[in-house]
Amino acid sequence: MLVKCSKGKHQGLWSGLLFLLTVTYLPLGQADTGTVKYDNLHIAVTDTEAAKDWYTTYLGGKLGDDGLVYFGETYIRFVPTDEIHPSSESVIDHIGLSFADLEAVMAKIESSGATVLSPLRSAEGFFDMAYIEDPWGVKFELVEDSEWPGFHHIHLRVPDPETTLNWYEDKLGGSRELFKGRLDGLRFDGVWLLASSSDGQKLASSANNAIRNLAWEVEDVVVASSALQSQGVKLISDSRPFQNLRYAFFEDPDGVRVEVLHYVDR
Repeated sequence: MLVKCSKGKHQGLWSGLLFLLTVTYLPLGQADTGTVKYDNLHIAVTDTEAAKDWYTTYLGGKLGDDGLVYFGETYIRFVPTDEIHPSSESVIDHIGLSFADLEAVMAKIESSGATVLSPLRSAEGFFDMAYIEDPWGVKFELVEDSEWPGFHHIHLRVPDPETTLNWYEDKLGGSRELFKGRLDGLRFDGVWLLASSSDGQKLASSANNAIRNLAWEVEDVVVASSALQSQGVKLISDSRPFQNLRYAFFEDPDGVRVEVLHYVDR
């Protein structure tokens, strides 16, 4: 249907309405969370100070004045626990870190107290890589990928990887791309979210395992929380303040704890 508008204020009003409809429209089922970037994750350890020292000494993390360990702009917050539950038993299987000289990193790690799950090898079409488990049960894939240095990826193990990636794309955005032209994934700037099949294995929720949650920075956590709840996403704790941020926790359909947050001092 064509609508004819007179010139002047009515034309301006109609143009403004069209603009508003254009910028606020979202495809049916998509949550408008205002995602800015992938931000952090929480790791449960029996000794937070020892973990900070280990991650800075052997993995090259940088200890910030806030007590957090940074890999570029992505940081790790260590939370205390009395019991260790390895990430390999959870839906968040491992974290990927990329180094310029992986051979040198592995030489240090061999005497660090970590467990080498898979020694350094070259994966055709990808890069040099190795798998380790830190002293607190966190599984890492260490890679030498010059294209994506630093905090490289998070890898989930789920019943249906395609459904999982669709869920994250729908709720939190990201760029759907083929990693190295082969592996389907979501890219949030320099951080990849990847998923592989659990092959029928029942894996635990991330809530009580070594890697507790994944976290995205959003423009406004109150708005993001409302959008996710309106889409039926399971709420764990609604928005509340903590230090220099506000956060809310949700859980995805596979049992991954998802944090959305914004900083109040930025």
